Amino acid sequence: MKNFILTTLILFMAAGSFAQSDKFTQAMVSNLQKLDSAKTADDVLAVSASFERIAEAEKNQWLPYYYAGLSQLTYAFMKNDPANYDVYADKAEKLVLKADELEANNSEISCLKSMIASLRLLVNPQQRWQQYGPISQQELDKAKSQDSTNPRPYYLQGQGLRFTPEQFGGGCATAKPLLEQALKKFETFQAASSLHPNWGKAQTEALLAGCK
Repeated sequence: MKNFILTTLILFMAAGSFAQSDKFTQAMVSNLQKLDSAKTADDVLAVSASFERIAEAEKNQWLPYYYAGLSQLTYAFMKNDPANYDVYADKAEKLVLKADELEANNSEISCLKSMIASLRLLVNPQQRWQQYGPISQQELDKAKSQDSTNPRPYYLQGQGLRFTPEQFGGGCATAKPLLEQALKKFETFQAASSLHPNWGKAQTEALLAGCK
C-alpha cells in the first residue's frame, strides 16, 4: 500500500511538472512569434515586458531573460534615440546578467553583451569609441570561442563594420567577408531547440544585398 501511494504521488508530481513545462513552452513560442512579427518599437517593448514576466515566473530558465534583453536592445536600436541609449542599455544589462548567472559561458549571451557595449558607444561614438569599442569586440571574440558554429557574432561584427565609415576601417569591403562567413554558418547552424536563438540570417542577407 505504501508503495502504491508513493508511486501515485510521483506520477502526480511528474504530471504537474510536464504541465508546467508545456505552459512555459507555449508562452515562449507565443512570444517568439510576436517578436518575429513586431512592426514597431512599441511592439518589441511589449514583447520584452512579456518575456520578463515569464522569466520572473520561471526563475531557473535563462532563455526568457535572454529574449527580454534582446527585445530591449532591439527596441533601443529601433527607437534611434541616442540620448536615452544608456537607459536602455542599463535595462538590457540587468536582464542579460540574470541570464548569464543561469547559463554561464554562453555564446549567445556574449553576443548580447557586445550589443550592449555597442549601444553605449553610439551615445557619442567619437568620445566613447576607445571605452566601448574594445568591449564590444572582446565579447564577440568570446562568443566565437564559446561556440565556433554560432553565426551571430560574425553577423554582428560584419554589421558593425558595414556602418562604420570607410576612413575608420569600415564599409562594405571589410564587412562583406564577415557577413559571408556568417551566412555560411547560418546554412549549417543547428539551434539546441525551437526555443533557442536562431535569428540573424535574414538581416545578414539584407546587409550582403546592400553591398553588391
